[in-house]
Amino acid sequence: MISQSYSIYATKLLIELVRDILYFPIWWYSRGLLKIIISMKDFLSDRQKQLALIIWIKNIFRPMYGQYDWQGMIISFFIRLFQIIVRGVLMLFLFIGAVVVVLAWLILPIFTIYEIIFQLFL
Repeated sequence: MISQSYSIYATKLLIELVRDILYFPIWWYSRGLLKIIISMKDFLSDRQKQLALIIWIKNIFRPMYGQYDWQGMIISFFIRLFQIIVRGVLMLFLFIGAVVVVLAWLILPIFTIYEIIFQLFL
């Protein structure tokens, strides 16, 4: 009785293992890729909200602290311009990082298979 149930469960386990191995590349380049793209989009959206880059751009010509004299307006403009440049460069680096993560996601299985084949025939 024990050996019969063992063979049934071992067969089911083996079938599921083969199915998962065959389904993995399909999942990796379809649902998995879509999931990583959506997570990178959400990541960039959250970082943009943290940096408040759009708000800085919208308010570039509005004087800070309600100082409407010409000195306050000039200082406010250049401070905001500096903030926009620094935050924009940081956002650019984050965008490049997100693109690198998506490209690494695409290349990783191919690189892994190449390395396995390379190690087998070395």
